[in-house]
Amino acid sequence: MTFGQSLGNWSSKLGISSIPLHGSQGTLQSPSREVPTRADVVGWYREGRNWGRWGNDDQVGAVNLVTDEKRQRAASLVKTGHSVSLSRTFEPAQHFVRKNERDSGSGSFVDYYGFIYHGQTITHIDALCHVWEDEQEGTWQGMPPDQAVNTHGAQFGSITAWSDGIITRGVLLDVPRYRGTSYVTQDRPVHGWELEEIARAQGVDVLPGDALLIHSGREAYDRTGDTWGQGTRPGLDGSCVKYIRDRDIALLGWDMMDARPNEYGLRYPVHGVLPYFGVALLDNALLEPVADACNDEGRYEFMFMALPLKVARGTGSPANPIAMF
Repeated sequence: MTFGQSLGNWSSKLGISSIPLHGSQGTLQSPSREVPTRADVVGWYREGRNWGRWGNDDQVGAVNLVTDEKRQRAASLVKTGHSVSLSRTFEPAQHFVRKNERDSGSGSFVDYYGFIYHGQTITHIDALCHVWEDEQEGTWQGMPPDQAVNTHGAQFGSITAWSDGIITRGVLLDVPRYRGTSYVTQDRPVHGWELEEIARAQGVDVLPGDALLIHSGREAYDRTGDTWGQGTRPGLDGSCVKYIRDRDIALLGWDMMDARPNEYGLRYPVHGVLPYFGVALLDNALLEPVADACNDEGRYEFMFMALPLKVARGTGSPANPIAMF
């Protein structure tokens, strides 16, 4: 049974109309407004996984969908040259500066930075080896975690697979503006069917190979005095998984990540798109400025550029992604 057939059976039971799947695996169904079960979410991952789609040894994942033609079309979206950074400013946990004084009276300053970029603070890109939901199923391509990464770093699925950059069409879905609120709340996570409604309201299609950016209002949330990410946190619901797989996106960028806690009992209800679908993840993105720019420009598509550092055996990389209009 194919991925599309499996979800088609589940969706037809709920009376949902079909929509075309942009990938290569048939037809999926438009999302129901009914919250899925754990079995549904786990099934979407296991039956929709992209392992072997680009070869059993592939370490690029869904970024394979970013072709030369895709990049050329992304470049054609640049009309004004206005660029917006999607990176949050961070202060490294360790920052030492050394002053070098020379005999001639000249000199220089050099920096040492020490920090762990994975987590809920620093804007970074997760490599395909970064997480797994089920140790028996493993990381990307089913690679056992201890074989994918050892004490010397990533041996399979490292960040260097994307050393040429992820340059593609970017699409932003602005959840707070659509809802008429400032930010997403704990009691109302972002659902897959809402993403479809937002795209329709904004007049934009999410296409294969796109970088999908989901703005949930993290900066506005932080301005209330609460700190996002402390134990429980607002964010995306597991129902978004099918929307992401349906659209065959290459990268997911978000300011609020998986909502916690979740009713599925999964550690990574949405982060799972990384090991199962091969979708690159841009965590802790700064999306308020680009959301404002999209509103001002009157369009929600732009050229997107993410250039991870070329870190040997890295499980990810800090990044300063750019949206250019």
